Amino acid sequence: MSNKVYDALKYVAQIVLPAVATLYFALAQIWGLPYGEQIVGTITAVDAFLGALLRITTIKYEKSLKEDGDDE
Repeated sequence: MSNKVYDALKYVAQIVLPAVATLYFALAQIWGLPYGEQIVGTITAVDAFLGALLRITTIKYEKSLKEDGDDE
């Protein structure tokens, strides 16, 4: 995964998805929009999954840096 893709996904996971979930939850309560809990729950689940994938990617990247450093 390129740094650009990683940074974009990290931004989505840390900023965009929580903001969208919060916005929809608030608007659903105020305006009676449908499926508030289901939509927010789905966004939260996707966000948690994306966060886990990004963490795995970070661990693998850090491990590869350490292994590359051991060769010198």
